[in-house]
Amino acid sequence: MFRSFLTTSAAASVLLAVTAGAVSAQAPTQPADVQGGAYQVEPGHTQVGFSLLHLGFSYYSGLFSNVSGSLTLDPKTPSASTLNVTIPIASVQTTSDKLTGELKGEQWFDAARFPNATFTSTKVTPIGKDRATVTGNLTIHGVTRPETLKVRFVGAGVNPLDKKYTVGFEAKATINRSDFGVKMYVPYVSDAVELRIAGAFERQD
Repeated sequence: MFRSFLTTSAAASVLLAVTAGAVSAQAPTQPADVQGGAYQVEPGHTQVGFSLLHLGFSYYSGLFSNVSGSLTLDPKTPSASTLNVTIPIASVQTTSDKLTGELKGEQWFDAARFPNATFTSTKVTPIGKDRATVTGNLTIHGVTRPETLKVRFVGAGVNPLDKKYTVGFEAKATINRSDFGVKMYVPYVSDAVELRIAGAFERQD
């Protein structure tokens, strides 16, 4: 039995190694090797997470999903790339059903009047081989302000599940929610909100 377990474990290890190799082989680590062109947000694996300090005791987090938008990617001249995304406010989720409902209401995001948040890039500045800052116009709660994302290239290649060429990035930013008219409980609930974005984009043939 023990020998059988070892044999099974060894086979599993080989399978995992082969699978990992196959997946990693699809993801070039050099951004310059990524295919340029027009991309669309892949909403199933794109998330906009947020975190803020609650009453000085703990950081509370949530996320938005069902993101849509487009990316025009130019790996040879990254500064020529452009990004446009739309985030449906009603997609907000937290671990509290009560809070999730409140965030959609008039005292917070007011999703009925302002159903979407949007970001449209105005400038892309490469930093090294796999990072960039992306400055653009962020609109939340009907207010538009310039904000900057710190972006890192994660990987690219053919998705082994749906066979579509996909590129992925991670982005971070800190914004003040009061700048957008979302002032409920400031300063007891932090004005500063940390954003962490996982973005997946599929190339359009």
